[in-house]
Amino acid sequence: MKITIHPGPLSGTLRVPSSKSMTHREIIAAALAEGETEVTGVTWSEDIEATVRILSLLGAHIEKKEEGSITLSIRGGLKQQEGILHADAGESGSTLRFLIPLGLASGNHVTYTGHGRLSERPLTPYYDMFDRKHISYRTKGGLPLEVWGPLTGGTYELPGGVSSQFFTGLLFALPLSEEDSILRSTTPLESKSYVDMTVDTLSRHGIEIHEKEGGLYEIPGRQRYQKGTFSVEGDYSQAAFWLTAALSGGAITLTGLSDTSLQGDKAIVALLKDMGGHIEKKDGGLTAERSSLHGITMDAENVPDLVPAFAAMAAVSEGVTEIIHAGRVRLKECDRLHAMAVELTKLGADIEEKPEGLIIRGKPSLSGGTVSSWNDHRIAMALASITPRLTGPLTIEGAESVKKSYPRFWEDFRKVGGMVVEA
Repeated sequence: MKITIHPGPLSGTLRVPSSKSMTHREIIAAALAEGETEVTGVTWSEDIEATVRILSLLGAHIEKKEEGSITLSIRGGLKQQEGILHADAGESGSTLRFLIPLGLASGNHVTYTGHGRLSERPLTPYYDMFDRKHISYRTKGGLPLEVWGPLTGGTYELPGGVSSQFFTGLLFALPLSEEDSILRSTTPLESKSYVDMTVDTLSRHGIEIHEKEGGLYEIPGRQRYQKGTFSVEGDYSQAAFWLTAALSGGAITLTGLSDTSLQGDKAIVALLKDMGGHIEKKDGGLTAERSSLHGITMDAENVPDLVPAFAAMAAVSEGVTEIIHAGRVRLKECDRLHAMAVELTKLGADIEEKPEGLIIRGKPSLSGGTVSSWNDHRIAMALASITPRLTGPLTIEGAESVKKSYPRFWEDFRKVGGMVVEA
């Protein structure tokens, strides 16, 4: 799908979609609890659908109820089944990495498949773990990946610099083991805020995890997940695009965000304020208004998902912005560092690409033109967010990529006055 946006101010009030990271975690915890759990306030997307699909394959019963926001009614309990199960993770790295250990914990023989760049995203920490723990698997590198064998307790060591998703997968599965476990990071744990979110979710579902210094987690075995009713808070990584849009030109109020959120991407508010952005709490929401911004240094180590929106904002801000420690951003749905450099340059931006980041020399405005989403939801939304600062229409090819995390993005864009035409 191709869409064209005509530049203009954006203003209005939007409810931010539920946090995709939190939704994955809440659904998984509910699927592991005996009895019925309700997860409310869910924003449906292709990634969430992938997690629901595999949990259902493993034995959970998940019913989708649509009444305004979506509620999932989940009867948990994974079941060992006959034959080889075929688990399609779509393009969701979270789904794949979170659920590989749970496939083992369920006692099933599972072949995991996926689409797009998912087969290229690293799984080496799991391969190394399988070898050490004598877990059987077959792969020619990437997907499909066939895995079977018991997941027992004991000591597990993973590198902390590839992805926190491997830690989350084991934190969900190991409490179900008959034995106690220790999970240790062999290098500094990057994106630790995502692991904190996992531990918080587990705690609310009755699971004890004891965090020690140095990236070490003690995990008692023989635990049972507790059922209940849980609500999913708004997503700061999605809010980033609307904050950028408002600061570019207009005034947008966002509702549904938690002030006490553990989401690492909450850092977008402080980062944009450091650039001079006018953002304040108002009328029960978070309001951003057009501002004159200046460049700063952004350390992306713990907030990789913020890089596309932040890079777009920097391109239309005064002075020089440097994004550092962002090498892992190259391993997402696309090489996001390269994609943002290429597409913003098409619009006249001045960007220098580095192995671990970007140097962006901002300009007051950029030209219009035709850009590609690289089949990446965050690239499409980031480019759209700065249209108030463009001097001509912007055409985005592959605009349907937003379905991965935010299917109603273009609908919301129109709600705040965006002039969007589909082709």
